[in-house]
Amino acid sequence: MSSAKPEREYFLDSIRAYLMLLGVPFHVSLIYSTQKWAVNSHDASMWLTVLNDFIHAFRMQVFFVISGYFSYMLYLRYQPQRWLKVRLERVGIPMLTAVPLITLPQFFITKNLTDKIGDWSSFSLYDKYNTLMWELISHLWFLLVLVILTTLGMVAFRWLNKQQRSINYQQIGWGKLTLALLIYALIWCAFRRVLFYFVPAVFADGLFSIAVMQMLMFLPFFMLGALSWKHQALKALFVRFNPVMCFGAIAVFIAYSLNQRYSSGEGWLYEIDMIISTLMGLCMLNVCFSFGHKLLNSHSPRIMYLVNASLFIYLVHHPLTILYGIYITPHIGSDTLGFFVGLLMVFGVAFTLYEIHLRIPLLRFLFSGKPQQQKK
Repeated sequence: MSSAKPEREYFLDSIRAYLMLLGVPFHVSLIYSTQKWAVNSHDASMWLTVLNDFIHAFRMQVFFVISGYFSYMLYLRYQPQRWLKVRLERVGIPMLTAVPLITLPQFFITKNLTDKIGDWSSFSLYDKYNTLMWELISHLWFLLVLVILTTLGMVAFRWLNKQQRSINYQQIGWGKLTLALLIYALIWCAFRRVLFYFVPAVFADGLFSIAVMQMLMFLPFFMLGALSWKHQALKALFVRFNPVMCFGAIAVFIAYSLNQRYSSGEGWLYEIDMIISTLMGLCMLNVCFSFGHKLLNSHSPRIMYLVNASLFIYLVHHPLTILYGIYITPHIGSDTLGFFVGLLMVFGVAFTLYEIHLRIPLLRFLFSGKPQQQKK
């Protein structure tokens, strides 16, 4: 345990906030993409489909690296039990708050105003339960994954803290790092393929898909973030611009798009996606960290406002986007115009709600997990 606070990593705060806020253009563009969602426009837009694919291809991998970095940093600051309590409060309380206040109303919106769910009255008891799991977790899936990774962190970080430096991280480059994560991705693919052959129905289970498969998908990125705190040579590697990783991101994204268009769920879509997403996450990790370190590594009141607002904006934007798609999208003929109007309206309402919630101490606590001190 260390009581000394390190210098604030402003660029990591900023990147994390921007990745969270990218959820808004991601879901608004989903309305106008070729992907089937709760609400879709009459005609799909190719450029918005490409934008949607690009955001989805790398956003959460980089996010979990930053989460692992800060999680291990705080682990070293607190006693392990105190760390677990603080981290679970910061993640779990907003997640549990969002279920009754956000995703439950969102479920009734999609059930009654869209055809996404189908004939609810004809569902079996398990089908109703499973549909509720998908719909109530919804866009909160990453918070559930963070809760699980935080709990596993009690074991993983204890091991990492006691680990002696048997590996010379000064000699680790992008090649070795890519090979290590590709080996993990292949193990994940083999595990999924075994399940697919013997218990294929398990992938329709919302809780299993998120709590197990998604968690295992992002586990190496979370641990990579923790390692980059412990071994500063890794962090130095991430923030040093590498043109191969930058241009490699373009090639990998092309592969990602082709896989989305021409593979199928009954084939090797998800296994190929895991391999490509691993590569895309590593490439964009270097792009985000290097440019973020160069351009965003300073204190700014405006940036800190976005940092503080980003989680709340992400939590409330999803039902707002669905409502926009239901009531406004059909009245705008241009997909491009509809996309930008959607961004303006969803962000506008979300930031208005954020300002309202700041004035209510109970809501501030519920959406942040932080105790609210009374002003003298």
